[in-house]
Amino acid sequence: MPSQSSTDLSMTGPSVSVPDMMEARERRLFRQTELRQKYPGCTVVSFTMNIAGPVKNTPLIRRGFEYGCGLIRQKLMRVSGKSECELSFDEATGNEGYFIIDLPAVKVKRLTVEIEDHDAIGRLFDMDVLDETGRKLDRGEIGLSPRRCLLCGQPAAFCARSRTHTVAQLQERTAAMLTDFVRSHDAQVIARDACRALLYEVCTTPKPGLVDRDNPGSHRDMDIFTFLDSAAALQPYFRRCAECGMDSRHLAPSETFRLIRQEGVKAERDMYAVTCGVNTHKGAVFSMGILCAALGRVNHSLRKDPAAVLAECGRIAEGISSGDFASLKTASDARTAGERLYLEYGIRGVRGQAEDGFPAVLSAGLPALERELAGGASLDRAGSVALLSLLAAETDTNLIARGGRKKQLAVTEEVRHLLAEDPSPSEEVIREMDRAFISENLSPGGSADLLGLCYMLHFMKDA
Repeated sequence: MPSQSSTDLSMTGPSVSVPDMMEARERRLFRQTELRQKYPGCTVVSFTMNIAGPVKNTPLIRRGFEYGCGLIRQKLMRVSGKSECELSFDEATGNEGYFIIDLPAVKVKRLTVEIEDHDAIGRLFDMDVLDETGRKLDRGEIGLSPRRCLLCGQPAAFCARSRTHTVAQLQERTAAMLTDFVRSHDAQVIARDACRALLYEVCTTPKPGLVDRDNPGSHRDMDIFTFLDSAAALQPYFRRCAECGMDSRHLAPSETFRLIRQEGVKAERDMYAVTCGVNTHKGAVFSMGILCAALGRVNHSLRKDPAAVLAECGRIAEGISSGDFASLKTASDARTAGERLYLEYGIRGVRGQAEDGFPAVLSAGLPALERELAGGASLDRAGSVALLSLLAAETDTNLIARGGRKKQLAVTEEVRHLLAEDPSPSEEVIREMDRAFISENLSPGGSADLLGLCYMLHFMKDA
């Protein structure tokens, strides 16, 4: 599967004629009438995009429309709890959304005008408000002046009548607004959910040997607050990784990795600065950084598909083990625990997981998380079970570093046996394992980093 193309950011689409638009207007009036008759006494919001020229619907325009629908829902939820009905239509003549609200039309008009006037792309929204008689409210009825031109700030009606601006100028401005909005919005959402995933990971309780809400696990130099500080400090880094993915999506995936690796060095400094030198998230800087970059590279429609996103992670990370370990010949060459494990056992650690598209996440951790959630478990409970599934599915190098290879193999086999008997072990069983890990100073930090990826991919399905 190729990396993201420009299709989701294109303003190219089918052209429509003037008769097409007149027919669409008639359909819209008919739909409005039907809705008023079906919901008497209610206010109707009829939402379309204000797009100049013959192309009225593209993936980029649709992104703006979907965002606008979300803003309307948010406003309505704050004042009335819900809409009586919501409909949308995706047609060559444009996207249309209808919201039926049991609120006075004037109040609803104030809400929609607030969106149109204050959101970054609100000028591209046409949110008509119709009262119970079908009359469209005017901005003047709530004491506001007419809308301003997209380009010069003069009254829009004046510029339209005098044809002050060409269609090409309006299209160029519209495309720039939508493209800038999508880039900023997506980077913000990816960074937000990456930070959220790290916060959920550390708060998941119980987690054998790891920092959680109950105890610091097998660690003496950190607690849950150390992790909270670290996660907050890393949110700007995750945004930069997403932006690197977006900006290099037309280049080789290896170029994306080069860019985020540079950002990762800075992110580690930020982490150590807030943790007083404690390594809380060095592994997550690597793995979550790659995931954020992959989300930036793939088409928006693929971000809800974990297999597609993780495959892109594999393309970004391809060849890093051979590159990083190429100079290692003897044990004296090894400077890190990861390098020593590679020389002694051929274990690639998190590099190998990334190169292979994080198979433990795709085949074990995420399915366990979502299986538990589907069965009614909380995210906290589901995360505890998912951690065990990850521990059973991958070679956790943190366990080797603390207990040796033999101990890591024994622990992995023990967890596999436990899950074979019961795929959803009780909380007390997991707490007993926590006590055992702490007594032996074991901590599966690599599995914890992968649990963060599981949370992130789960969150992206609703982003």
